[in-house]
Amino acid sequence: MTAPGSVSARVRLLGVEAHVVLIEIAPGGVVGRHPAAAPQLFVAVRGSGWVSSGDGAREPIEAGDAVAWERGEEHESGSDGGMTAIVVEAEPLDV
Repeated sequence: MTAPGSVSARVRLLGVEAHVVLIEIAPGGVVGRHPAAAPQLFVAVRGSGWVSSGDGAREPIEAGDAVAWERGEEHESGSDGGMTAIVVEAEPLDV
């Protein structure tokens, strides 16, 4: 990182070709179980909710938390009170 005032900061390319989407899950909403089309990074940016992967166990997630899924990994997400997330899919996804 060469911006003035930068200290101990590094920028890395996560993937050569990436898709970035914003997901807004309304209160009580669910993004149904599906396989990841590519390595995927799910980052909660507002609100809170839950995510689950292969075993189906729901894990709580809130703004600032992130989870990564591998290509083909079954997963779903949802929220009781509403959650907004940014999802990055890239091949490869180097996080």
